Amino acid sequence: MPSSRVSALTKQDIAAAARNFRWNRLMPKWTVIVEGRELPARPLVLDAAGVPPNDPTNSHQAVAILKQQGFDVRYQGKTLQGDDSTKTPSPEFESLLHRLRGSCKGGDSLVEAREREHRDDRY
Repeated sequence: MPSSRVSALTKQDIAAAARNFRWNRLMPKWTVIVEGRELPARPLVLDAAGVPPNDPTNSHQAVAILKQQGFDVRYQGKTLQGDDSTKTPSPEFESLLHRLRGSCKGGDSLVEAREREHRDDRY
């Protein structure tokens, strides 16, 4: 669980900290894009909250906070996809699913044909 100071961060707090943030080390796996700059996720969050580097907030918690605030978060340089639960299938995909479901029902369905072949093979 992130510390209370980290949990209370706002987007403005993070953006303000990013303006003065300097990182001279190798980039960690989790990074964030703030105002066009790629910065390390956890160190930036800790700096914005004003807590020491040994704060119990881990990288995944820092990333969750950054995503919640609307920042572009990356893992090993690749942008993470958004929440898939909000996406709706395209009409073409829905149509395909409807046809496939229909082919598995009724007397001339694929399932019925397979069972008929199976019965015929046994005799």
